[in-house]
Amino acid sequence: MAPRSERRNKEDPSMENHSGATGTNVEEGKPATADGPFRGGWADTDLQQHVVPGGVTYAAKRRAAVSERFPGERIVVPSGGLKVRSNDFDYTFRPHSAFVHLTAEQGTWAVPDSVLVFEPSGSGHSVTLFTRQRSPRDAGPNSTEFYSDRRHGEFWIGRRRTLSETADALGIDVAARDDLEKVLGADVPTRVLRGEDIHVDALVPSVPQADAELEAFLSELRLIKDEWEIAQLITAVDCTVAGFHDVVGELRHATRLARGERWIEGTFNRRARLGGYGLGFETIAAAGAHSCVLHWMRNDGPVRDGDLLLLDAGVEADSFYTGDVTRTLPVSGHFTDVQRRVYDLVFAAQSAGMAALRPGARYGDFHEAAMRVIAEGLDAWGLRPHGRPAVTSPSDLYRRYTLCGSGHMLGLDCHDCASARSETYLDGVLKAGHVLTVEPGLYFQPDDLTVPDELRGIGVRIEDDFVITADGAVCLSADLPRSADAIEAWMASMR
Repeated sequence: MAPRSERRNKEDPSMENHSGATGTNVEEGKPATADGPFRGGWADTDLQQHVVPGGVTYAAKRRAAVSERFPGERIVVPSGGLKVRSNDFDYTFRPHSAFVHLTAEQGTWAVPDSVLVFEPSGSGHSVTLFTRQRSPRDAGPNSTEFYSDRRHGEFWIGRRRTLSETADALGIDVAARDDLEKVLGADVPTRVLRGEDIHVDALVPSVPQADAELEAFLSELRLIKDEWEIAQLITAVDCTVAGFHDVVGELRHATRLARGERWIEGTFNRRARLGGYGLGFETIAAAGAHSCVLHWMRNDGPVRDGDLLLLDAGVEADSFYTGDVTRTLPVSGHFTDVQRRVYDLVFAAQSAGMAALRPGARYGDFHEAAMRVIAEGLDAWGLRPHGRPAVTSPSDLYRRYTLCGSGHMLGLDCHDCASARSETYLDGVLKAGHVLTVEPGLYFQPDDLTVPDELRGIGVRIEDDFVITADGAVCLSADLPRSADAIEAWMASMR
């Protein structure tokens, strides 16, 4: 990893502009220029691998929906910025999903601190993307950025598009980020997607109710996926399925390592980087009793024969749409009798939830169908928390062993559309174009005295991704084995 050519001057903030690039020559008191070994001699270069996103037409339709919903108001949707990982290193940039949805921006081209502005104009809006352009190499302002700015300089992070290249790629008007403050200063009723850009938040007074309505609308706008979005999700899920095949092929090696969960994590993560932008969320590789922890992401334990491995993982495509699949695998290749008993019950619950997926059904129907099977199965085992029978509310009665709901919307976020109003999501009905997961589970904690010893430390979850169609639902992850017998046969074939 290359060292920084310059460190930020924390004692004299005037040496930096808001992007962190050196903006003045302090010794001479003149605008900085590319000087010394960097002065002149640079050829004009065309942008290589300039891919025009396929979703720009659909993004334009989404922007039109925003314009129609908020006539006469300015709408401001920031991409968000870089977040520090440690000292002078940042996390990989991932723009806000609402920004992606309205621009169709692609992974490696996304520019931190970009802002999409809908400006009222006549009966609609003029829409402009304010962003950073390619690092200049002339004698103008910020002309040293290309070699001196470790966050934004071309020699540090690679070439960005010029403003005109961004306009061509996204089919939208584009302006320099430096012009944003002047535009936002005009006295127009304004709604902002808050919490993503501190500079924008400071420029526009907050109107909490108006801003909350914008956030909810932008979330609800993503509930029904268009054809292009479904194609992106298919790509993401296909790559996710490939990652599960990779893991099964590496499972024996993981048993030889003190931290075999890390090997499993790394195996899947490699596929995510090869086939997409990266991970939709941190990989859960939970072996043994760790399978009872819903979001086990430490992944620092061993993977032992005789235990189960719960792998919950998803590849995020270059378009930022993500898969989300879970399989619970017997590390030895064969379920023990008690493991199979738990697995089969979860399998039956998931099958019941899948059967409830259809347009017009209440969103909660699939969860209730799955929990009914769980409740009846546990009741048949005589497993009643504190001696209570399964009567009116099986979901609540058995929550000790199921913990959470049986699925969620899926899209640009793993838990997509989370800011949508209840009446359009949790209390709504399924419609063609909804994409969601069905993932019931049973988790018998290793210290739970209400269950027999043989069940303690067993956690099972089975998760698949579905798109609701006009007459039912299609499983996007159907290529991955699901039943206990199919799981064992798959693992045998991979060995």
